[in-house]
Amino acid sequence: MASLKELKGRINSVKSTQKITKAKQMVAAAKLRKAQAAAEAARPYAERQADVMASLAGKVAGQDNAPLLLRGSGNDQRHLLVVVNTDKGLCGGLNSNIVRAAVKKARELIAAGKTVEFYLVGRKGRAPIRRNFPDSIGHHFDTSEVRNPGFEEAEKVAAELVDMFEAGKFDIAHLVYPVFQSALVQEPTVQQIIPVPAPQATADAGGAVVEYEPGEEEILEELLPRYLKTQLFGALLEVSASEQGASMTAMDNATRNAGELIEKLTIQYNRSRQAAITTELIEIIAGAEAL
Repeated sequence: MASLKELKGRINSVKSTQKITKAKQMVAAAKLRKAQAAAEAARPYAERQADVMASLAGKVAGQDNAPLLLRGSGNDQRHLLVVVNTDKGLCGGLNSNIVRAAVKKARELIAAGKTVEFYLVGRKGRAPIRRNFPDSIGHHFDTSEVRNPGFEEAEKVAAELVDMFEAGKFDIAHLVYPVFQSALVQEPTVQQIIPVPAPQATADAGGAVVEYEPGEEEILEELLPRYLKTQLFGALLEVSASEQGASMTAMDNATRNAGELIEKLTIQYNRSRQAAITTELIEIIAGAEAL
């Protein structure tokens, strides 16, 4: 049985931990508002851009002169999984869920006879993916020295992916990232980004015919790389908001668990202290009666 001194030390240690988790919870809550606003503000632009691209892509789809990012390499054997994780921990099961979705997709592709390679963004996904696929880690993009990864980092990743695609290093690329829904829910998502899938255009009620100047091919040559950058930028914003939401939830749970542990240790401490006092009183009374 632990001594009173040991119990007192454990109580003080848990109280110190509780102060840290409470502080991190408050920091994450403050950062979450800004990160959530940024992620939600980027979604309408990405959706509208997808609608415009759908209209353009529908006119040139299947043509030999369509841009390479749209028509693809003509094969589907080599797949690249671009997995976006966080650089920091203490955010619950967020990174584990992202890695689980990536590993599931990779195994499905391998089972179908495809070859799989990983392009990792963020540090936290590297170790678990390397354990599952030690020979499939091709590239990684380091964001650990960037305070808030944004459009500049998305441009660099997009440029590297386009160079790899044009060099024939893969046929299809999939983006794996979390979609922020709330502080409690961050849904891992897998979507194809190269070749850029032509989104389903929504039929407008008026049936208006839109003509583009210059031609659709020239516009798509500019729009497709921008669309790819937008998707990567959105993924970085989503993972940032998801990180803060998951961190806030995890630190709140840790703070409450620490409080419960303090209560249990305090009860144990009081009982041990009462037992020690009772034992001393019995010894004193027994000694007095002996006299």
